[in-house]
Amino acid sequence: MSDTLHITDLVLGEGKAVVKGALITTQYTGWLADGSEFDSSWSRGKPFQCVIGTGRVIKGWDQGLMGMREGGKRRLVVPAALGYGERSMGKIPPYADLTFEIEVLQVLTRDD
Repeated sequence: MSDTLHITDLVLGEGKAVVKGALITTQYTGWLADGSEFDSSWSRGKPFQCVIGTGRVIKGWDQGLMGMREGGKRRLVVPAALGYGERSMGKIPPYADLTFEIEVLQVLTRDD
């Protein structure tokens, strides 16, 4: 098991870049290592908003979404150490590596 975050850009966005403290609107799906889906904003039919880079989401998101641009889509393979670690969370067992596909719809910064 690795502690390295793997980032793959699937689509490069053209809009504003994600910076620390930005409020971002995303659509995402998350899978466990066995390929089973544990969460998806698409399935809920509602985008997910969070403030990035300030510890309000898992470290894998805080690190993995920096510099991404609006309209971009990225795959993150998040090791347990940057995910939920030893905690279980819903369908996520302890020490689980997680894979996300995340699309950034909007980036709002303090200047907006």
